[in-house]
Amino acid sequence: MTTRWSRRGFLAASSGTALALGVHTTADATPLTSTDITETSEAADEFATLRAKWRTLILGEGFSPTAEPFTSRLTELGTTADQLRSTMAPTSGSLWPDLVYADPEPDTDQESYGYSGNLNTSYTRLGTLAQAYSQQGTGLTGDTGLRDTILTGLDHLYSEVYNENLARYGNWYSWQIGAPQALLDVCVLMYDQLSAMQIADYLAAVDHFVPDSAVSSYSGTSTGANRVDLCRVLALRGAVGASAAKIVLARDALTPVFPYVSSGDGLYTDGSFIQHTTVPYTGSYGSVMLGGLGMLFALLAGSTWAVTDSNRQIVFDAVENAWAPFLYNGLVMDGVSGRAISRGLSASDAKQIQQDDHLRGHPILASIVLLGQGASSAENARWRGLVKGWMQRDYYSPPMSNPSLGLTSLARLKGVQDDTTASAIAEPTGHRLFTQMSRATHRRPGWAASISMSDRRITYYETGNGENLHGWHTGSGMLYWWGDTFCNGQYSDAFWPTVDPYRLPGITASRKVLADAAGGDWGASLPDVNWVGGATDGQRAAIGQYLKGLQSTLLAKKSWFCLDDSIVCLGAGITCTDGTTVESTVENRNLGPTGTTTFTVDGTAKPTTYPWSETLTGTEWAHIGGHGGYVFPGGATVTALRAARDGKWSDINKGGATTVLNRKYLTMYVDHGTDPTNATYAYLLMPGATVAQTQTRAAATSWLTILANTDSQQGVSVPSLGFTGVNFWFGGTVGDLTASSPCCVMITEKSDDTAVVCVSDPMRMQTSLTLTWNKAVSSVISKPSTVTSATTGSSLQLTFGNLSTTAGVTQKITVKLG
Repeated sequence: MTTRWSRRGFLAASSGTALALGVHTTADATPLTSTDITETSEAADEFATLRAKWRTLILGEGFSPTAEPFTSRLTELGTTADQLRSTMAPTSGSLWPDLVYADPEPDTDQESYGYSGNLNTSYTRLGTLAQAYSQQGTGLTGDTGLRDTILTGLDHLYSEVYNENLARYGNWYSWQIGAPQALLDVCVLMYDQLSAMQIADYLAAVDHFVPDSAVSSYSGTSTGANRVDLCRVLALRGAVGASAAKIVLARDALTPVFPYVSSGDGLYTDGSFIQHTTVPYTGSYGSVMLGGLGMLFALLAGSTWAVTDSNRQIVFDAVENAWAPFLYNGLVMDGVSGRAISRGLSASDAKQIQQDDHLRGHPILASIVLLGQGASSAENARWRGLVKGWMQRDYYSPPMSNPSLGLTSLARLKGVQDDTTASAIAEPTGHRLFTQMSRATHRRPGWAASISMSDRRITYYETGNGENLHGWHTGSGMLYWWGDTFCNGQYSDAFWPTVDPYRLPGITASRKVLADAAGGDWGASLPDVNWVGGATDGQRAAIGQYLKGLQSTLLAKKSWFCLDDSIVCLGAGITCTDGTTVESTVENRNLGPTGTTTFTVDGTAKPTTYPWSETLTGTEWAHIGGHGGYVFPGGATVTALRAARDGKWSDINKGGATTVLNRKYLTMYVDHGTDPTNATYAYLLMPGATVAQTQTRAAATSWLTILANTDSQQGVSVPSLGFTGVNFWFGGTVGDLTASSPCCVMITEKSDDTAVVCVSDPMRMQTSLTLTWNKAVSSVISKPSTVTSATTGSSLQLTFGNLSTTAGVTQKITVKLG
């Protein structure tokens, strides 16, 4: 084996002290002085401790290699590594024949992204080899031939493409995060097998592509999860190269990640998490950030460079404020996973990177366990209870059988599973409204739901890197839901490549044909609307979305009133001049490969054959066996169909597998016709309801009163719940409520003669608002400072001051009735 001598390698090798310590450069990659050598000599043990700790963090601990699932995983790791070793063929332009990284026309187009991605994957494969070499029980543990293969691969990539003399091309991520993270992990695992010259060369490459300036400004690609990833690179570069300055830089560069933000990337006080400026990303980039922080906190804990910033408590608080609301029975909801929803099976290495909502959720559980080690004992205990509950309830995709979950994560989850002191915590009930990212979650005993919207701050959807090519309408009011012991695989079982993307459940959309990635990459397309949001008391909610179609003339007002056993869905003002049909999709259930589920409409069972369709007129209710019920107040004309749909992951992700998949769907939609004007719809969704419960609700015509369903206002009343909810798109009067300006109002009257009045300004534009409730009120028990006056008596009149700075957050007023 030969290694190209670089200037840095020569300088490092010419210093006997540096060679002995494995210390080669200072933080700015300049030659070491005698003072640097003395200082790092004193700290050598601490750097070795960091490397040992990182080795444990990436290899795992506390598991038996002879117990399942670890035995099988270790054997599989060895088999995979053996296959990779046998196919590795270093040549000009590639390390593996199927991963050509030499770009004939280096730039930043899609083709160059592919070449840079191959560089990234080449280092990832070397990481797999290093894992097999270092892990116990792989059959290749300590194998000298495998060691030589790894070292050859490292030297080849350094000599050919990842060195201090070359410029990057394609995707910046591959050069600044993906490749250096994998490279530094290998350097830690193979540290004792590498020469000082090799380490110096590899670190010189890292310094070149990830200079200190990469974290000098909290902006661009250096925010949120990306910033945490960059800090991981810098911290590991410091540990491998014995540079205290690099570790200090990494630790201090985390500081801007912690505080709440009011715009752009990061965590918000309402629990929202944004990445790429406009994309709700709790389940993907948020997962990366959570996991990265957990790793860095653990790495630096107890060292000279421990993370002691008091704002790190914000991250701990976010476990239940930001992540837990989107975790259900082990899955993480797709509405906050951005373009990751299009990653199912890839064209290559499919088994390693298969993804779905459950497989994405499990690493978050493991990250919460790791993060708990640095939190308070009370937080740690509670989080372990939450994780245990999610694990126990994930009947669809048990975490310990997750094929893409690493050994370290499996070990952490196994520790919780076997922890007799941890009691499983049940899923909570309640409503969470995330105004900063136009998302909502509604949890009831037996089911949970999520709503995805878009506005001038939050994109319709994100595409990029050739991913999520058909996600156009996922922000058009998509309504997801899951049952406690049923329907947990609804969006997991090849849903995204096979579903009709113009008929996503809950959306209103034009059938205008859109091009792949329509609207532009990285969440570039934003609807020019302000009124998106709602009001909640923490249990129920009134939510609204002023919808403008993507590259369409479609306009619509959509409302959801989230109640105890149902969600009331209203649509009005549906207008379009695209010259195409407009539809509001009531439901589009994925019935799996067989699709024999029953479908009953007004007591009549419909055919189970495929294909089948029927226009149902005067429909009062419908029921999908094993799923739930749907009620149409006053009757409705609904089109229902059964369809067997083919699709490929490559249809929605250029890196996806080309295997044709088939799933059966049962769809209900309201056909508004071509170029509708002021069309409407109204229905109730009742997750988990039986046929009898659905029929009973439909027969109880007085249970729900639709107070308004127009382009100006939408509102409902449910007397038995003491519930009234109104979305005032414009000021006006609806039932007993009069608003001077656009706002959202939700009222709950309680049995103790009190009522909670919830008001919000979803537009974030009202500098004053007067709300009158034509109800006898004797006194105001509590009110926020935004209420400048409150008049009681035969009616309640509330005057609000400036609401434009409240970020659409609900203002709660408690009153005494009578």
